[in-house]
Amino acid sequence: MLNILTEPVIRFDWTGGFSSDVSLPEVYAELMADSVVAFPALRPHQRHAWHAFLVQLGAMGMHRADIAIPPTTATEWLILLQGLTPDYPDDEPWQLAVDDITKPAFMQPPARSAEREKDYKGIVNTPDELDILVTSKNHDLKSAVAVQSRVEDWIFALVTLQTMEGYGGAGNFGVSRMNGGLGNRPAFTLAPSAGPGAHMRRDILALLERRDSLLAQYPFRDDGIGLLWTVPWDGAKSEELLLSRLAPLYIEVCRRVRLRCNADNGLTGLRTTSKAARIESKSLNGQTGDPWTPINIKENKSLTLASGGFTYNRVVDYLTSADWQQPLLLTTTQPEQKTQLVARAMVRGQGKTEGYYERIIPLRQVTTARAFGRAGGAQELGDLAKNRIAIIRNVQRILSHAIQVFIARGKDDNLSPEGRRLARPWLGRLDELVDARFFEDLQDEFEIDGQQERHQKSLEWQRWLVNEARNVLHDAEDSLPCRAIHRFKARVRADGVFEGRLRGPNGLPELFQ
Repeated sequence: MLNILTEPVIRFDWTGGFSSDVSLPEVYAELMADSVVAFPALRPHQRHAWHAFLVQLGAMGMHRADIAIPPTTATEWLILLQGLTPDYPDDEPWQLAVDDITKPAFMQPPARSAEREKDYKGIVNTPDELDILVTSKNHDLKSAVAVQSRVEDWIFALVTLQTMEGYGGAGNFGVSRMNGGLGNRPAFTLAPSAGPGAHMRRDILALLERRDSLLAQYPFRDDGIGLLWTVPWDGAKSEELLLSRLAPLYIEVCRRVRLRCNADNGLTGLRTTSKAARIESKSLNGQTGDPWTPINIKENKSLTLASGGFTYNRVVDYLTSADWQQPLLLTTTQPEQKTQLVARAMVRGQGKTEGYYERIIPLRQVTTARAFGRAGGAQELGDLAKNRIAIIRNVQRILSHAIQVFIARGKDDNLSPEGRRLARPWLGRLDELVDARFFEDLQDEFEIDGQQERHQKSLEWQRWLVNEARNVLHDAEDSLPCRAIHRFKARVRADGVFEGRLRGPNGLPELFQ
């Protein structure tokens, strides 16, 4: 029931300003035409899960059909997707509810016998109960509120759960494509500055082009398992799958769930636990060839984004540090027009969600975007960025010293840990100002050819940075507590420390010559 290959169960917004309900093959056809603006039911933290699912599925279907150009019609996509499940002429792997538990349903692995149905005791009333957001305490985002859900809400929740979930307590294991149960599966990639269809098409073609490199680097099988929800799974330790049994672009499932149609023709869910993860990946540390995830070479594990998100200094590190192996989709394919860097991740902590982070950085076509496709280009950009970060840290140290002097009533020999603590939020304010325009300013300098001209652009940016730091200092002096009898002296001394250190040999003396 509810066959996503033939029934209109997924809604999208057209470029013309109206919406349509279509089947999955029709979604692919419209994406190929780049006529999709958005999927209105798709929640922000589900974007990467849905994009990655469509890309992996489309690339596997094209590889199986041995075609190099993505189909443009829904009929062609229907044939291509059904070609991935030839053993199921009734399309069970594409139906949301299949009563026979020994047969697969969409993103729902089958059991080996009908007796296992008794294991499924956990009731799921709404799709957001399946989701990866930790909302059990009902703080901020409430749980189990999607009582008026549509079929597509269940589709997006299933895809997100089965491909992005981490460890959820005893018997609830996470996906293989992350470093540990408390990790996350980030996206760090280049993308066209167009609609989601252009992005998907670009990634599908790139993965088909680079599929052999995944086979060479990881122990995948060319004819390995691609759709893990089609393989029986009773949750036993002996059923763990090794990477050597999987296809390079495998789509996994990490939880045993089943959907059922209720009396009102709506959907409810059932779930149970497992004694082991679906894929034996503990020793892999997330190194599974995920084409969107950077790998930390030094620590031998995939990126786990920390709380705070994709700050400018983290992005620079992921892009340019020798410690990081960039994912396949972070390098240019063909000469790409209007390219942007897309970074997404949902950060989880111990029993809580620590935030969804998304950052999109437009890249200038003239020089910056091409840097990712030529030898040494990214390193040259990285050297400029690291130099700027070093200057920012220096100015922040000077600003911190000045604020601490103000807090100490102008006495430079009376600084305290409490003063450093009170100064920290003001350094964060300067960091936010820098972060808002860091990559735009960086590209202004990188786009310039002449060394002298680049240097002048750098000095121009340093003047802006110092002025912003000076403004932050004055705001701190206006806001931090200080008795009126000491305030004038404290301000004069703090300003003197700030201006003096900037002009000193360890500051930015060139700005004041």
